Amino acid sequence: MKQLLLHFCLWIMSKFKLKDEMSRILNSEQAGRELSRREEVAPKRVNIFQDTLLSGWFNSDANELFKGFSVSSEDVVLDVGCGDSPFLSFCAERGADIIFADIDAGNVEATFNKLKGTKARSLKPIVSDANPLPLEDATASKIIAMEVIEHVDDPVVFLSELVRVGRPGATYLLTVPDSVAENLQANGLAPDSYFKKPNHVRVIGRDEFQDMVESSGLVVESREFYGFYWSMWWMFFWVCKQDLSVAAAHPLLASWTSTWEELLTLDGGEEVKNLLDNFMPKSQAIIARKPLE
Repeated sequence: MKQLLLHFCLWIMSKFKLKDEMSRILNSEQAGRELSRREEVAPKRVNIFQDTLLSGWFNSDANELFKGFSVSSEDVVLDVGCGDSPFLSFCAERGADIIFADIDAGNVEATFNKLKGTKARSLKPIVSDANPLPLEDATASKIIAMEVIEHVDDPVVFLSELVRVGRPGATYLLTVPDSVAENLQANGLAPDSYFKKPNHVRVIGRDEFQDMVESSGLVVESREFYGFYWSMWWMFFWVCKQDLSVAAAHPLLASWTSTWEELLTLDGGEEVKNLLDNFMPKSQAIIARKPLE
């Protein structure tokens, strides 16, 4: 579980080519605290990755990658825009068939190497821009597209491909950055490159996201908002101008992480987290289903 959660944060940073910085942060004393299963976390001593668990990720007991998105050995899982994905390791260990696609051949190779030797029934790497996906209709039972739609030129075409390759009744896990934090960063905090290809080319509002998914023919089953901690972390990152050549995290970033960890030890801390996650999340997630034909 520890390695899975470390990969989760590396994946977030890799979206903006900041993986080396996250590696230094994760190797700090704070990141060295042992991660426990959610029911075994010692009181008054938590790690920042407990925030990830509390948001609904990596529930091993329920075999849920994310709340409402379970994976079993009977599934064919497709991850489109996989990047250096930590999510597929969770799916692979449940014995599913794994298909993963990315426009970057290096990401595909890295993911393949990571998944070799897991319990995955099969691995199918694909280098593709997903327009179209080189897959037959109705291939996958579980489809993942995490933080991808904001990068693509035409979300309608992209979603139509995801729907095409999903089996009748397939479940979809779709996420995009939330518009509140994105708009704040666009107001002079983030560099111009943050909102240019190959990074984000659009900010997607909450209603707009749901409309996109429903217009593709999918049925929205649930919506979640999570990652206030990360929204603030990114804003502090831009402001403090973290020197990427320095091993230690800037004091502002270290202090913010410590503050959030302390919050999660307090009675009522999880309630505060939930309120803030809904107020200014890093990401919005939709669990959707393809109708039975």
